[in-house]
Amino acid sequence: MNNVVIADDHDLVRDTIAAYLGTVSDFKVFTAADLMQAFKLMNGVNAIDLLILDYNMPGMNGLEGLERACASYPKSKVALMSGVANREVANSAMAKGASGFIPKSLAVASFINAIKFILSGERYLPFDFGEPTIAGKRSGNFADISPREMQTLEQLCIGLSNKEIARNLEIQEVTVKLHVKNLLAKLGVSNRTQAALMAKERHLF
Repeated sequence: MNNVVIADDHDLVRDTIAAYLGTVSDFKVFTAADLMQAFKLMNGVNAIDLLILDYNMPGMNGLEGLERACASYPKSKVALMSGVANREVANSAMAKGASGFIPKSLAVASFINAIKFILSGERYLPFDFGEPTIAGKRSGNFADISPREMQTLEQLCIGLSNKEIARNLEIQEVTVKLHVKNLLAKLGVSNRTQAALMAKERHLF
């Protein structure tokens, strides 16, 4: 069982996310309306595995709240979520110690999978929010992957099915199957798990 704190000053957003997470047996969810309430929960009797902070809520003061959380609770993972933050904010958050950046625009299944990904010890940053020079980080087989194939690969890395990927990318499932087939061929691997592992080894996501 993982203890997760959702900190957001918008009641509807906070409670909706908490309700969705509450349906997953792996999570016990706590909520806070601002940074100070979140810290009180972190200092409580429950060991918190993941603290998710809204970028714009009271007490955050930009990324200062994130930095304080990372410094104060080094044994817990801290992620930033936002519906408005741009690429620069996302990359800065990761550079300052965040375990992940989670857009509020993610579909429910993707949101939950992103959290599971972070809790497993990985760092989560959606491809669309990565460094603009990420193509320069590709080497070997990755250099030939198209932007849409890279988006598909990112979804594979968080364990989504073809159906879920199709919904998230707003394309047909048969198109996803084609992207996956092309990915496997270009990377020289036999299955989607190997493709995801290769991407993680190259730190593409």
